[in-house]
Amino acid sequence: MKTLIHSTRMVLPTGEIYAGDLLAENGTISHIDRSIAAPEADITIDGTNQILLPGVIDSQVHFEHKEDLQTASHACARGGITSFLEMANTIPLPVTQAALDDRLERAAQKCLVNYGFFIGATADNLEVLQSAAPTCGIKMFMGSMSGPLLVSDSAAIERIFANTTKLIAVHAENQARIEARRAEFSDRFGEVGIHSVIQDDIAALEATQLALDLATKYRHRLHLLHLSTAKEVELLRQHKPAWVTAEVTPQHLMLDTSAYEKLGSLAQMNPPLRSTADRQALWRGLHDGVLDCIATGHAPYTLKEKSHPYPNSPSGMPGVETSLPMMLTAMQQGLCRLEQIVTWMSANPARAYGIVNKGQIQVGYDADLVLVDLENTYPVRREDVLTQCGWSPFEGWELTGWPTVTLVAGRVVFQAGEVDTDARGRALQFESRLTDASAIAPEPTVKLS
Repeated sequence: MKTLIHSTRMVLPTGEIYAGDLLAENGTISHIDRSIAAPEADITIDGTNQILLPGVIDSQVHFEHKEDLQTASHACARGGITSFLEMANTIPLPVTQAALDDRLERAAQKCLVNYGFFIGATADNLEVLQSAAPTCGIKMFMGSMSGPLLVSDSAAIERIFANTTKLIAVHAENQARIEARRAEFSDRFGEVGIHSVIQDDIAALEATQLALDLATKYRHRLHLLHLSTAKEVELLRQHKPAWVTAEVTPQHLMLDTSAYEKLGSLAQMNPPLRSTADRQALWRGLHDGVLDCIATGHAPYTLKEKSHPYPNSPSGMPGVETSLPMMLTAMQQGLCRLEQIVTWMSANPARAYGIVNKGQIQVGYDADLVLVDLENTYPVRREDVLTQCGWSPFEGWELTGWPTVTLVAGRVVFQAGEVDTDARGRALQFESRLTDASAIAPEPTVKLS
């Protein structure tokens, strides 16, 4: 199959905005030039007045059991996300090879976009963590979890760092501190804003410090999920080795604790929303390269579930449909540049997880692409949402940069508000990661033909 996108502007790996055409053949970018004549193309897309970006790689989502992989991938396609990595707090728990195989099989049957899955760490599945494949890495909950996936004992955490080689992605919160503060502030249950006080910045810092110390001690590849505090940013600024990467969510960049007043429990997530000063520190961390990636942490609890009084209201927000337009709107506001967004949302996630042939517009790379409209603004509306939960914390926000066309392997999976329900993505391929800086962030190159 041949797909031609003509008369567009595309963001190349060097950061250059290149005006021209792009041809994809059999799912791979085969030619980039000022003008390409391809009358035999099976699909021709007019990119006039639009920007072509590499598809977003969302490296932290929570779909099942909160929603079906099919509806979740529909929402990804609408948001310009062409690949996702799903976390381990799903049903059934992916803590065995059989459970991992089952998820891959169901994804092959249901997903419009590309997919990869974490193997979940428990206190006693070390042999599985050593051998599980194919997987993007080990997910470890150091806090904000109950049941088998909670690994809060420091000896158990160190045992995993010492005896595995796969990338470890951690949810870093100190569970013991959280439990102590829950007891301390139990008289304020019912106030959802107390969530940010109970799971405070010290709880986050202490767990991040432990994970960082162990990654340094064992030279173990570590990815720190959804950092939320100024203290963590400063810690990494001072002590971040080349084999450690970190991410932030659009929610932590755009919202702070003032959101509780308007959104109530819809603003509840783990780790919690923080202060305006923390939010500003996260932006500085992105610009300084202390933070490497943006991921959504998409957790689509229903409005009914979220309506329970705190602390029985679940923590999590949907985000896959709005993350890219949120960041492009931030660009329009002068908070970042277009090439930075591509780095944070596409190139760096691919490098961090060793995802083969993804994250760049370059000949030889997979034709996972998204056309966005930067000339018009549209509101986030509940009736447009494709994620099964049917709501967004950003409802009513006027955003620019909404995707108009999303392609996976050169095939249109979303266009003009509609998804191609017959399309299917593929299982992502992962390279083993080296513990040197060039493995995480190589110098950008580009091939046009």
